[in-house]
Amino acid sequence: MPNTNGKAVLLYDTEQSELQLYKNISNLLRRAKRDKLPEEFKSFSLTALSRKERLKAIVQSMDRYYYEFEGIHLVVIDGIADLVRCANDEGESVAVVEELYRLAGIYNTCIVCVLHYVPNGLKLRGHLGSEVQRKAATIISIEKDKDPAISVVKALKVRDGSALDVPLMQFSWNKSLAMHTYIGNKSEKARVQRKRHDLRELCEDLFVDQSHIIFGDMCKIIQSITSVSERTAADYIKDMVTEGIIAKDIHNTKFYVKGL
Repeated sequence: MPNTNGKAVLLYDTEQSELQLYKNISNLLRRAKRDKLPEEFKSFSLTALSRKERLKAIVQSMDRYYYEFEGIHLVVIDGIADLVRCANDEGESVAVVEELYRLAGIYNTCIVCVLHYVPNGLKLRGHLGSEVQRKAATIISIEKDKDPAISVVKALKVRDGSALDVPLMQFSWNKSLAMHTYIGNKSEKARVQRKRHDLRELCEDLFVDQSHIIFGDMCKIIQSITSVSERTAADYIKDMVTEGIIAKDIHNTKFYVKGL
């Protein structure tokens, strides 16, 4: 939604130098067609701080600007992996995601976290990726297309819906504008192919330790893997049946088995 009330917009960079952050913000201004930054926009380079101090700095500044601007419209953290010592440390991963989840609730705001992970189908690898997937309302993945000059934006998770039905958006570098620009959606055929591929990957996870699964158990496993709602998990099962990826066992229709 537009920030009509002039609430704080906060950007935290945990990865790059202050010079690179300055360049990035200059690009933001050009993209937004503005001459100067609005007063409510604040950016911070946290690279000089230890990983433990970075999260503390985020908490303190959010508290300050919440009262100064009578609310927080949006928070962007680029990137969340630099708030922990190791992205595969389960304890640290759970703690940092729970803290950000708590802050989003306290300040009634949206926190966008950038995570540099290579996704595999409908789930993210590693403890940090798994915890983000479990708690996040939405996950958007940016991946290289077969044509390396094109980046494809696709949904891995959307609240109360199927990520597989979201169009695949394409961006490419525009030399004259010196920034990435939107060049349209991929074809419906490409979206269907992606859906079929991701459903096959999901099927492999479902049957990794068993050959027969009942519907209810399959729903629970899908929910644990992708963190979707029960309704969406049921829709995934329906789609896998339609695609022939899974089928009912001819000897006992209570169970589902892999398709051909």
